[in-house]
Amino acid sequence: MKQKYLIFKDDEKNKLVVREFAELDKEMYSLLCEEAYDDEIIKSSIAKGKAYLISTLRTQNMYPSGLYADEIAESVITIYGSEKNQSTELFFDDIDLLTMDQKKPEVVEDIKKEPVEIDELFEDELEDELEDDFDGPIIKKNNNCIKVAEEVSVDSEEKS
Repeated sequence: MKQKYLIFKDDEKNKLVVREFAELDKEMYSLLCEEAYDDEIIKSSIAKGKAYLISTLRTQNMYPSGLYADEIAESVITIYGSEKNQSTELFFDDIDLLTMDQKKPEVVEDIKKEPVEIDELFEDELEDELEDDFDGPIIKKNNNCIKVAEEVSVDSEEKS
């Protein structure tokens, strides 16, 4: 989904307005949410840091993802730090989020190099080795079995 955020400072009302739009139809953006924040609250949040500002900007109706919220906060800081720049538009595409380079998992190199035969896996030594490494309670084998009654049938239709 493509999204657009229009962020502008309304000096007449001493407010910061953030409008969230989504592309619901091709090349047509629809307004999803509009939030207005008091200037003093935004200035105070900026002074406390970006994380606090992001927390202030997120509401029950508008809760952008971490990357989007970070960019929105940066734009708000820029708007409040500049006399000229009173508005900005941000465009996001969720495809970009999905195709970002993900941090690759580390490869564990503490693997035994020598191959193990399948029969060796069933030996009791392996069970003893696992018990030595395990600090928690050990579950013992239970040889009780469940007996099923012979020739018991359940009729789905009752005879009348």
